[in-house]
Parts: sequence; structure tokens; C-alpha cells
Amino acid sequence: MQLADIILAIHFLFVLFVVGSLPLIWIGAWLHLKFVRSLVFRLTHLAAILFVVGESLIGIICPLTRWEYELRGIEAERSFIQYWLHRMLYYDFPEGVLTASYVVFAFLVVITFKFVPPVIFRKFKFKR
Repeated sequence: MQLADIILAIHFLFVLFVVGSLPLIWIGAWLHLKFVRSLVFRLTHLAAILFVVGESLIGIICPLTRWEYELRGIEAERSFIQYWLHRMLYYDFPEGVLTASYVVFAFLVVITFKFVPPVIFRKFKFKR
């Protein structure tokens, strides 16, 4: 397996984490699963989507996309999502549509903090 393929797999897992965690949080809350209220999990998820929003708003291509494309010798003109949506659907979304989608998704992640609040776990103190 080439290094570019490993980066692609990592990128896919990152996208899966960002997109899949939101429905997982809502379903997990409905099923009373404790891990969906983990502050570390929730802040990591929020940081991930805010990173995507930030890079999209300032107009840079994801570093993982750039690295993968450089290793493959491909010109990095489009984002990871735009490239793979085009490959899967044969339709090319304008970058502005994707940016708006990222912002809306980030907003949903933020309001999820209100409706499914994380729990701050306290360290257990052991008695002597």
C-alpha cells in the first residue's frame, strides 16, 4: 500500500468521524449510551468540524488532500469532499455550497451541546 493510500484512508476515517458522530450522538442519547456525553469525545468532534469550517472559510485545501495529491502527482485544485462527490455522483458542487454545508453542520454540532449536554467526568478519589 502506498503512503498516499494510507493518507486517503486516514482522511476517509476523519470524514466518517466528523459526519458520523453527530447522528451517533443523537442516537446514543436516545439509547442512553454514556459515551456520547463524554466531554473529550464531544470537544474532539467539535474541534474537527470547526477545523473543516475554518479551512473552508479561508479557502485552503485540506492538508491531507494536499499531501495525498502531492504524493500521487495530482494538482490539488478541489477539496477532498468535492473530489469524491464528483467521483461518486458525477456532479461538481461549487465550493461555496460545501462551505455553507460545513457551517450548517457545525451549527448542528454546537446546538447538540445544548440538547445532549456532555458530562464532565470527575476523577475518583481513592480512600486510604
